[in-house]
Amino acid sequence: ANALALLRGRAGKTVDLGSGDGRLVLEAYKQGLRPALGYELNPWLLCLANYRAWKAGYHGNVSFLKKDLWKVNLSDCHNVIVFLAPSVKPPLAAKLLAELPDDARVVAGRFPFPSWTPSSTLGQGLEQVWAYDMKEVRREAQ
Repeated sequence: ANALALLRGRAGKTVDLGSGDGRLVLEAYKQGLRPALGYELNPWLLCLANYRAWKAGYHGNVSFLKKDLWKVNLSDCHNVIVFLAPSVKPPLAAKLLAELPDDARVVAGRFPFPSWTPSSTLGQGLEQVWAYDMKEVRREAQ
């Protein structure tokens, strides 16, 4: 809920990197973030995500793709959700900086990006999420 609260009112393509069972993608779609898609490598989680989309009546409206997040082009993404391990954050930060448009927002759950200053945060403990606006992240990096 906190991750999606930080995306409320935004528009544009929304992706969840490591989308797991698909719950964030489905909720993003419900909140009007479209298109909404998830990238996940685990075939069992992909099956579960697609089942959940079908059960919710969103089959064909949301997508869950078995793709390596390092090999996808994110240049058309305006909202990115990331619930990934801390060890992934530094190389992912470089990829996001290189590919995302200035108006993109990245929302990280569980672990913040260590070298970025968040635009906003919400929640505490395991429920805490951090939002990063790429224009601000780039300005700070210069």
